[in-house]
Amino acid sequence: MPDVFLAAWDRIASIPHLGLYLVLAWVLYILWLCVWIVLQKREPVATLSWVLSLALLPYLGFLVYFLLGPQRIRRQRLRRGRSRSGMSHFTSAAASDDACVELARIGQATTGLPPSTATAVQWLEDGCATYAALLEAIARARHHVHLEYYIWNPDRTGRRILEALLERARAGVKVRLLLDAVGSSSMRLHHLRELTEAGAEFAWFHPTRLRPFTRPWLNLRTHRKIVVVDGGIGFIGGINVCDEEDESLSPTAYRDLHTRVEGEVVRSLQLTFVEDWVYAAGCEPAAFADAGYWPQAEPGPIQAQVLVSGPDSSWEAIHRLHVAAIHEARRRVWLVTPYFVPGEAARMALTSAALGGLDTRLLVPRRSDSRLVTLAARSYFDELLQAGVQVYEYGPRMLHTKALLTDDALCLVGSANFDHRSFRLNFEASLLLRDPQACQELSRLIESEFAHARRVRLDRPQGLWRHRLPEAFARLLSPLL
Repeated sequence: MPDVFLAAWDRIASIPHLGLYLVLAWVLYILWLCVWIVLQKREPVATLSWVLSLALLPYLGFLVYFLLGPQRIRRQRLRRGRSRSGMSHFTSAAASDDACVELARIGQATTGLPPSTATAVQWLEDGCATYAALLEAIARARHHVHLEYYIWNPDRTGRRILEALLERARAGVKVRLLLDAVGSSSMRLHHLRELTEAGAEFAWFHPTRLRPFTRPWLNLRTHRKIVVVDGGIGFIGGINVCDEEDESLSPTAYRDLHTRVEGEVVRSLQLTFVEDWVYAAGCEPAAFADAGYWPQAEPGPIQAQVLVSGPDSSWEAIHRLHVAAIHEARRRVWLVTPYFVPGEAARMALTSAALGGLDTRLLVPRRSDSRLVTLAARSYFDELLQAGVQVYEYGPRMLHTKALLTDDALCLVGSANFDHRSFRLNFEASLLLRDPQACQELSRLIESEFAHARRVRLDRPQGLWRHRLPEAFARLLSPLL
């Protein structure tokens, strides 16, 4: 066999002008790749990053871009649009507060979900409290339980919630579980067999199977964490279903935040889930025409609005609302995120707030679960610090909270990180609240995090090989992270 390979190699090497042919082939590959990427009409920096990166990977770069490159999901946009057109009358609109007309209008224009109200909001710190509240709500379900998650592992935590869902399914409650095919890849059908045999429904979001002549959606995931119980109780935030998020099981569990909400705004959460389910499971919106999915709720005192974003929309709604909320602030801007890789608009908004004299703070983990993202985030610190932004690194646990608090009455919490992936590639869901009491409670939670964080100084050690160079190289990849 080696002789065959050697003979083949000798024959190839003997081709006249082989080097010239290879160079021409590489040039044609680059030109073709450039045209393909440029026609995506992305930001120039992101476009150049892709071109330069893939130019170093002749031919293999095509496969990388085919599998992981940006995509416009036209078919998905149409299907999701049809599902919404059949259920838009189920949303509950509320007159927005005069102080937040612009934000409410931006949110509705970019997502189709109107401003609404909530009767109660509860902050849930870490996984233990979140799972307890979730199990309690599931136990009281009488009509349906809808769940959508990025990560659901078949460990102690995952099995405990599956058992609660199984009990409800056997009692006649309609259970639907939508999981991301990549984030929840450790789940197997045998883990869900009892649940489906009891009458529950299950679907994968963007299965990883490859289809001929079709670009796979490996890089386009649902990062949402949504639960709706009987149409009146909703959960939204950043906590997945796994032991790694339960501090009662692991001393190194993620430090995270989730939200339990009641009231009219739960209809928007329900609509978001139903759209995702109709798209992923391939069923018709008519399956959700039962009034039990859309119970009437009295208007509440808390102004609330669900925000969604994903690659089926070019508006980047959650990104846009973050920037708009920062610009609207008059006294303070506190941002908490596990992954900080801002675009130019977000970076300008933060530095402008600090330069304008606002109490501007950024809280990130000392070490995230991605070394590359940690380095990329630190590459922005000097600019932020010079503008007057107070930067804190939380430790020793991994900080996974995603929250923006501005002034005393506006906050935005959910699943979206402060990076390109969340703003452009992932399907995300966040909740915008305008309520002094809820924001006061959130402020106390964030202040307690500052107490366990180290403030970053402008004069910190910055060795060339250990800090500055790795951070600079990581920053080059920021548009791709």
